[in-house]
Amino acid sequence: MLFKTPMQGDARLALSALFSGKIEHLTAVVSRQTSDAMVQTWRMRTAEPLSGQNIVIDGLTNSMTDALVHVVLANGNTWTTRLTPSEPSALIPAAQSSARVFTVYMRHGIEHIAFGFDHLLFVTALMLIVRDWRKLVKAVTAFTAAHSITLTCATLGWVKLPSAPVETMIAISIVLVAAEVVRMERGQRSLTITSPWIVAFAFGLLHGFGFAGALVELGLPQDDIPLALLAFNVGVELGQLAFITVLLTAVYSARHVVMVPRQAIVGSAYAIGVVAAFWSVQRLDAMFPQF
Repeated sequence: MLFKTPMQGDARLALSALFSGKIEHLTAVVSRQTSDAMVQTWRMRTAEPLSGQNIVIDGLTNSMTDALVHVVLANGNTWTTRLTPSEPSALIPAAQSSARVFTVYMRHGIEHIAFGFDHLLFVTALMLIVRDWRKLVKAVTAFTAAHSITLTCATLGWVKLPSAPVETMIAISIVLVAAEVVRMERGQRSLTITSPWIVAFAFGLLHGFGFAGALVELGLPQDDIPLALLAFNVGVELGQLAFITVLLTAVYSARHVVMVPRQAIVGSAYAIGVVAAFWSVQRLDAMFPQF
């Protein structure tokens, strides 16, 4: 049994995994604290098969987090599901379909991009530079292709980068793109302005490591890794496309109601840059607390 729970200060969330069948603990719980979670491991024996039992994450209903449950049965079958505060329990089946794995990880991808405000700010800044829809499609496609590459490589362990520098560089990348928006409004030219897809691809490689960090935290079903990777990537792209659609619709609607001044673009770029600069300093401070 491996049980990983988020930390609240110096204490972990009061969560525990319970089974409906009789469970006998064979070893004591060994706890190991990471930067943001408590990882606990122990061995247990079930008096009856796990398939057919209910598993419940006790305490989940009183939290604001979800739980990813991954079960490997003795016959090699695996089962993965997502438990929520509204649905904290589930029945462990004898086997799980590929469609279920795809659905679970796709939902995680959508939720990750929906609450990944740094990634969304980068996309917003990119949209302020690219006004032509053809160039926007090209830039977004380049960004997607790039982060898909590093997401796959990092998740599979082919390339490893520490998360703290990656998160810091993601924040800095937003500052740089926001600055390019201001340069463009002043009539200046640069590679970002003339060929935004190149910059989108370069920074997409960096953002892919950020996506990979979230996916590694979730864990992957060992016999369905390619499918889970694909589903998570599809979820990220669906969430990204939904965000772009909502933003374009809002801008289009606003222009039909009020006259949007050009200064609003510069103001938006400065707002994005200020937020991203704050994140950069905050993340640098977390990396080097002694300074």
